[in-house]
Amino acid sequence: MSLLPPEDEGDGVEVAWEDQQRINTFSKLNNRLSDIQDLLKVKNEEKEYYDDLSTELELADEDNPQPVLYKIGEAFFYLPLRDARRQLNGDLKKYEKEIEGLESKARECENGMKELKVLL
Repeated sequence: MSLLPPEDEGDGVEVAWEDQQRINTFSKLNNRLSDIQDLLKVKNEEKEYYDDLSTELELADEDNPQPVLYKIGEAFFYLPLRDARRQLNGDLKKYEKEIEGLESKARECENGMKELKVLL
């Protein structure tokens, strides 16, 4: 039963169940890839901020005993310069690992989509 008027109805293309499943899988992979790319963009921007902060902390005066305001989670803490640098290096490594993981997932999605394109 169709809701279209008879003049608007086409011949109707039959799609095999397997092909429909592949189309659905392709759509899921495409959506997942889009989400991963958005998240990658955010993570790369955050990493750039940390890189800028790293440069600023390298230029900071070690003889100045004034602590540095550093964000950990949702809160800000005053840390000595050495501790702030150490924390920053750990955070940079964490972001690099997250970015590598997201890039790996993006490649997996792209490879899956390429395989499905060949089959469809």
